[in-house]
This record gives sequence, structure tokens and C-alpha cells, in this order.
Amino acid sequence: MKKVGVAILGFGTVGQGAYKILLERKETIAKEYGVDISVKAVLVRNKEKAIAAGADESALVTDIKDILDNENISIVAECIGGVDPAKGYILSSLKSGKSIVTANKELFAKNWIELEKVASENNVGLYYEATTGGGIPIIRTMTEAMQANDIKEIKGIINGTTNYILTRMTNEGADYADVLKDAQALGFAEANPIADIEGYDASYKISILATLAFNRVVPVELIYREGISKIAKEDIEYGKRFGLTVKLLAIAKMKDDGKYEVRVHPAFIPSSHPLASVSGSFNAVFIVGDNVGDIMLYGRGAGSFPTGSAVVSDVVFAARQIKHARYDGIEKAVTKEELISDFESSYYLRLNVHDVAGVLAEITKLFAKYGVSIASMVQQEGKDTVSIIFVTHATRENNMKKACEGIEKLTDVVKIANLIRIEK
Repeated sequence: MKKVGVAILGFGTVGQGAYKILLERKETIAKEYGVDISVKAVLVRNKEKAIAAGADESALVTDIKDILDNENISIVAECIGGVDPAKGYILSSLKSGKSIVTANKELFAKNWIELEKVASENNVGLYYEATTGGGIPIIRTMTEAMQANDIKEIKGIINGTTNYILTRMTNEGADYADVLKDAQALGFAEANPIADIEGYDASYKISILATLAFNRVVPVELIYREGISKIAKEDIEYGKRFGLTVKLLAIAKMKDDGKYEVRVHPAFIPSSHPLASVSGSFNAVFIVGDNVGDIMLYGRGAGSFPTGSAVVSDVVFAARQIKHARYDGIEKAVTKEELISDFESSYYLRLNVHDVAGVLAEITKLFAKYGVSIASMVQQEGKDTVSIIFVTHATRENNMKKACEGIEKLTDVVKIANLIRIEK
């Protein structure tokens, strides 16, 4: 039986999950997959803390050199997170002839071309199932089960923190700020939640998924990104009147003209859409293939054991490979000109206006000027001002922005309270 030595870098949430699964399933993996996998080393900064968390003291090391020089280690599972020092550890491991398994979406999304080049030069593997979707096997599905398809579209709820917040707001009518505090107290959100709530985390993940789908690196810095901090409970309630549910969506589309849409932002979707029922901290990825049609994968998007499960899946997969897969097309990145910023969408627009004659006529005149067609409208009475909510037919992003710029300048418009795209 093939014997494989593994090192785990980091013993936080994901590292602990992967370590415990590898120990508990060692005999089962050997029996069912024909590889005897042993954890030979765990890189930590604090041995006492790791021992208290369940690590075997004999496996603990504090110097990456102890792993690089160990010929019995052929796979390194990076579970540290962040870019530094993780990137240096990964590159050193690849150059030492060790395959890499990583859960590090930020590092991988920003450095895939460089990492693939070094892995290829050293004839070792680079595996990243755990970077996107936690325990959802989205990467393996795309690489091993969709060979008969060109992937035309991906829509994903791929951040558990924002989905938890929006679910609570939807179900309970709660305010954003209150739910965020609860999420932090429960451990669903970090003390500094910016990476999640402003869409950075989701942008790393959709960069990886879009790159894989289109075989062209989609640079993170070119992805349109907008977070959920402006979503108010009023928007959610009005959305319900129109049969819509709000989610933070990560979207990637291959267009017929060879260009791409890749963006992260809050969006209303029909409440009948499968993604609308994805609640709490769960994630889901909705894929459209040209032959298979619609596919949706659903599961826990984070956590010690769900993400640890994806790490272990990659470890076992890597251990059984005779020849590692290569990604020959990704050295050519998508350019800014190839990404569509003036995409087509329907829109939800909520305005606060003075309750005076003629204001509605001025607003609709601007809509007509920029080719924005109204599908539905609701007016909510107030004391000094009224709220007017529009849902538009599909129009261009730039047209909607120009209309809003004009509306904002109208004397009797107090403010544009919110503008949310609608994905159908």
C-alpha cells in the first residue's frame, strides 16, 4: 500500500479540523482508497496551545525547515490563512518537491499564476478545493464532472457571514447593525468584519471559480465589489412585496461576444429561485452548463470540519495521483477591457422625496431620458416625506446610474435610499 506523509501548516480552525479527520479516518481511507496517510508534522507557533487543542506533541514543529527537509513528507496542507508568511511557505514547499493543498482563498486568488508555474516546474500538485465554498465539493465538480460542458454562468452565495446576517434580517425584520453584533458574539463574524460584509471574501472565491470556469485568470482587483452594509430592513420588506429575496451574490458569466461579467454585490432574486432558500451560514453555488443545464451545490461554507473535510478530500486525491493536473491556459489573465462593467440588469430603487405635486413626473421623465422602463412602483406615505419604490425592467448599468445621478439633483428628492440590482 502506498504510504504518504502529510504536513499541516497552522493549527487553527481549519488545521484542527483537517488533522482530526485525517487521524479518525486513517484506516477507512487506507481501506477504501488504498493510501496510508500519516500526519508527519504540524507547523505551529505555540506548541502548548496546540497540545491543548488536541495535537500530538511529537508531530509539532515551529520551523518550516523541519518540513522542507523531511523526505517522508510529500504533501503540505496550508491552513494558515493570509498572504504572509503562507505564500513563502507554499513556494518553498513546492520547490522542495512537495504537493500543496490549500484553504487560502486570498493567497490563491491573488497568486494562482505564480503558484501554478512553480508547481509545474517542480512536477508537483496544487490543490485548492477548500478555498471556495467550505465543505461544498465545487472545485472537483467543475474539474472532474463537467467535461462535457462549457460553463456559461455561476451564481453563488459563498460567504456564510453575510448570508447569516441577511437571513436574520429577512426572517425577523431585524436591523443590520443589531444582527452584525449578534453574528460577532456567536463567532459567525470577525471582530473586524470588513472582509466578509464588504464582499472581499466573496470576490476572492468568485475569482477562483471564474478562473476555473473560463480558463483565464480573473484578477481580484478587476472584480466589481459591493457589500451589504447599506441593506436596510425596509428594503427587505419592500422586496417581499415584489416576490424578491436579497442575497450577497457572486456572479460570473461568459457572454456570447467572448467577454465576461464577474461581480460581487447584494442582489434581489425571485423568492422562487433555489438560491433564495439558502439560509443561515450555509453556502450554495448555482452553475449553468451549456449541455447539463442548471446545477446547484449546497452545504456549509465554513467551519472546522466542513472546510477540514475539503482539505482532507484534496489530500487523499493528491496522494492517489500519478500525474498532477496542470492549468495551461491560466497564464493569460482577463483584461479590464474584457470585463463588462455596463451589464444589463433590472433594478430596485428606493427614494425619499418631498410629498409635493410633480415630483413623480420629474423622476419618470429622467427614466424616459435614459431608457429606463418601470415594471412596478409602490408609494409609502410618511410625515414629511414619502418613500417611492421602483422596480425596473432590464436596462444597462450605465443608463441606470445616469438616471440616478439626475434624480439625486432634483429639488424635491431628499435622497436615494438604496439601489439594488435584480438577478432573474
